[in-house]
Amino acid sequence: MTVPAGPIRPSFDAPHPAQSGLIPRGTRVDIFRQIFDVFLILGTLVGVVVVGYMVYNAYKYRDRGPRDDVDVPEVGELPTGSTGGRKLFLSFGLSTVIVVSLVLWTYGTLLYVEEKPTVEAEDSVNVDVVGYRFGWDFVYPNGHTDDALRIPRNETVQLNVTSEDVFHTFGVPELRVKTDSIPGQETTTWVEANETGTYRARCFELCGVGHSYMTADVVVMDPDEYEAWYANTSSANSSALADPAVAALADADTVESSATGVRQGVVA
Repeated sequence: MTVPAGPIRPSFDAPHPAQSGLIPRGTRVDIFRQIFDVFLILGTLVGVVVVGYMVYNAYKYRDRGPRDDVDVPEVGELPTGSTGGRKLFLSFGLSTVIVVSLVLWTYGTLLYVEEKPTVEAEDSVNVDVVGYRFGWDFVYPNGHTDDALRIPRNETVQLNVTSEDVFHTFGVPELRVKTDSIPGQETTTWVEANETGTYRARCFELCGVGHSYMTADVVVMDPDEYEAWYANTSSANSSALADPAVAALADADTVESSATGVRQGVVA
């Protein structure tokens, strides 16, 4: 089975998980979409209120020529008939409540994103991600090492990310996943996808001359298809290590031009 090529072609037959409660639940894509929707709706409402109130006062107090019923104060005389600043304090109070509520809601949502627990069962999906110049290795619990990350749809996958040389950052923009890849240190994150397809993982930390070539496929598979693929893998049929042309890029002193290729691998 070869790694799919070409543009991302996710399927849309998988239903989105229902959301309940104040804090959004679901995949990272669902959660960040809801955060965006809340900010968009609230920003639109605030804009409509502010602009509407401005237009209303501009029309109400427009210049309509001399008026005899207006008591113009003399120089040095304080104006009368004000409300004592009640409108000002009311607007500040409402603004404070809205901003603080939005900050607390967003903070709680991001805490869930960062600390979502993964299933601790023996058959849970737990993949080690190892960054190197200039590629990624994905090591599965049975010892199988691949240059493409394969995960089942609608299941939470824990990623344990590290690096074997310099600082990298592992990220999959379409799945809203991003975490540091640090030598000698392991960072943990999670990913869950509800649409099958092929996505692209990238390095978001400038790590050398071949940085732009440091990509990998992330293949979201139907659970049955994933189980069948995983059952046929082992440490003995792992993908080959980096192509020599790419590995040579790690030595900056010997590189005289940009990288000419990336690691090629065939998944058993």
